[in-house]
Formats: sequence, structure tokens, C-alpha cells
Amino acid sequence: MKLSAKTLHLAKLDPGVADKIFFDDDLPGFGLRVRAGGSRSWVFQYALDEKQRRMSLGPATAESFKTTKSKEDGKPSLGIRDRVMQLVLDVKAGKDPQGEKVEVRARAADTFEVVAADFLKAKKADIRPGTYDETERHILKHARTLNRLQVGKIKRRDVASLLSAIKTNSGPVAANRVRSTLSDLFSWSMGEGIAETNPVIGTNRSEETSRERVLKDIELRTIWQLAGDDDHGAILKLMMLTGQRADEIANLSRAEVVRMTVPKKRSDDGGAELPAFEIDAIDLPPERTKNKRPHIIPLSPLALSLINKRPLRVNDDGSPREYLFGIGQRGFSGWSRCKERLDARIEKELGRPLEHWRPHDLRRTLSTKMNDELDVLPHVVEAVLNHVSSLQSGKKGVGGVYNKALYLRERVVALNRWAEHLQRIVSDESLKAVA
Repeated sequence: MKLSAKTLHLAKLDPGVADKIFFDDDLPGFGLRVRAGGSRSWVFQYALDEKQRRMSLGPATAESFKTTKSKEDGKPSLGIRDRVMQLVLDVKAGKDPQGEKVEVRARAADTFEVVAADFLKAKKADIRPGTYDETERHILKHARTLNRLQVGKIKRRDVASLLSAIKTNSGPVAANRVRSTLSDLFSWSMGEGIAETNPVIGTNRSEETSRERVLKDIELRTIWQLAGDDDHGAILKLMMLTGQRADEIANLSRAEVVRMTVPKKRSDDGGAELPAFEIDAIDLPPERTKNKRPHIIPLSPLALSLINKRPLRVNDDGSPREYLFGIGQRGFSGWSRCKERLDARIEKELGRPLEHWRPHDLRRTLSTKMNDELDVLPHVVEAVLNHVSSLQSGKKGVGGVYNKALYLRERVVALNRWAEHLQRIVSDESLKAVA
């Protein structure tokens, strides 16, 4: 029997038969499956590598034979006989229609939301906690409009539109950082066999203006006075005192706060030998620093007192908690919320908002004031900041790789001098009058 709209109703089951396929007399592999429950569906059966394969082609109706236009994109949707003829040609060309159908179904499940969750799991163990928090924010907050799209179908235009919106709402820096994260995600997806291309390639990178914000003394005093003594406040104060990066302090562990010896050395003029002495310091391993180099941060008495005031917390099992700040299995991560609250307190105190500032500005402020006001030598300032790639630091090359204690004695002096200077600033009542 040739299957058509007119003969469709003629296919009937014999008594006692629950399921039967009626194959077309003219078109190989084209069949009508009829079940005792009344359902009727089209099937296509074919052989591939001497194995029989069968795939369902949807409900069998008289309308199935008509060629129609898709409501979504206007493209023609072939009638059932034309579809099967195309499948027959595909099989002759060595293709596997059923296998491709299964693959399409699997790819349909690979939405951006699902793939992004797997990407974050894979990245969590490989990157610093601060970098992970930023990556997570880029994906879960900024890129959430991509969640329902299949990763394999996301186009360059989708990414470009997203980046344009981020630039408008959050600025060019945020747009560029999200762009980098998305490129990393799609590259990872290609390596996992999920995506064939990286749609971020070819999108425009926003032009950034280098920040030059150096906080004034009154601003330092105001931030210090109103930061409070909670985790966020203590972190900001330690950043002020040490000039270190936000995530390096926010994820500080108790094991990284150590007592160490500054070795003896000959004075710069080659005269008397300077004795060794003990200091308290933060000793960061390579995996905790941006440049992947170990870094020692001498602690002034004021900085050490802030650390010693942090309460000893325990995990759910009663064991001592590793991190000084934050909750759960990570360090502190509530930056945005706490910064907004601090800015609100500052505006209430001053009667006006403080000019826009970021925690990273504290690092630039220490550097500028050490150079300009405290007469700290540039290479010592660079060593304090762990800028090993700078020509001023004297640590480029082999010395930067092996000697993390370079200028350690000078760093102790510089950070103690800066802590005393900062202490005078935050206790200067005349600055309050100026505000």
C-alpha cells in the first residue's frame, strides 16, 4: 500500500495485534505505526553498518503530507514523503539520521545556564577565590540573559548585544571583564565538545580609561572612621595599611599570618652589619597572588592588632575555621552590599556622597603617598605592592622568581612609616572640620 492522505485510514490492526508497522510500497523504510490504543505515527527504518535503525517522525495525520511554511522563520516545512525521501538520500550518503537526532536533542539540553554551572565547577579548584567570585558574578549576574539559549546556537551578535548593554549599565571595564570570562567559558566548552566555535571572537573590546583616583587624607579618615569593625571594615583597613589586593586580604587564612626573621645584612655603605630581627607578616603562597609569585607583607603593630581582634570561628564540625573573614567554606565575598552600606553611612555623615571610589584605590593611594610624601624609594614601594614585573622593583628576571625576601628590611620600615602616617591622618580632628 502506498501511504497517503487517502489511504491513511485503511491501515488497521488485526484482532489481537497490539502494534504493527505498515510500510510504504514505493518509498523504502517509510512506515505507519499503528497501536491498539489508537495512536498512529510515522517511522523511518533503515540499515547502517548492517544494523537496523528506526526513528519516529511524529504523529500521522492527513496534514502531514502538505508542505507548509514555518511560523517562526518562514522556511518551508516538507511534507512527510519529501522528508523521508531526503532521509533516504542522507542514508545513501553515509549519514545516520537517528544518531543526528539524538545529538540534536542532547545539544538542546546544553543551555548556557547548564553549561555555565559546569564551567564554574571546573574552574573553582583552579583559580583564586577572589577571581572565582568575579567569574561567578560575570556569569550569574551580567550574562544571565543568555541562560535559556543553547550554547551551540549563541551567535556573535548575541554576545555583542549583551556586552553593549553591560557597557551602558555598568561601564566599559565591566563589559571587558565579562567579555574575557565569556571567551574563557566558550573556549572551555569547545574543549569539552559542547560548542564548535567561540562567538566572543570578533566582538569589540571597549576602550578603557586608566583610573588615577588617589584618595585625599579627609577621604581616608572618613572611610576608616565609618568602615566599622565587621569583616568588611577590617578588610578595608588592612588594605589601607598594607596596600594589598582586595581578594588577597579577603581570603586571608590564619596559617598565612606568621612570625619570621628578617636576616642580617651589611649596611648600604658597606659599613656595620645590621642585625637580624623578628617580625609579624603575611606570607602568601604563589597560588594566592595575581602574578603567581610568593609574597611577604610585613605587618605594622596596627595591622597586626586588626588581625588579632578577629574572633576565632569554627566550622560546623567544631574544627577551627581556616579563613579570618567571611562565612562557609570561603573567605569574605559580600563586597557590593557592604560597599553600598558604607557609602550610605559616609553620605549621611558628610551630608553629601564621597566621590566615586573603589577598594583598589586604597592600593594606589598607598603607592602615591609612599612615593610623594614619605620618601620611600620607588623600588621598595614596588616590592611592597608585589609588582615584580616593574623595572622599578629590581625583581625582574631570576631575582623575581627566587627571592621573595628582596628589600624585606626596607619594606618593614616603609610599612611601619606608612602605618604611623595613616594613624595620624585618621585621628586628625582638623580634617573633620575641613569636611
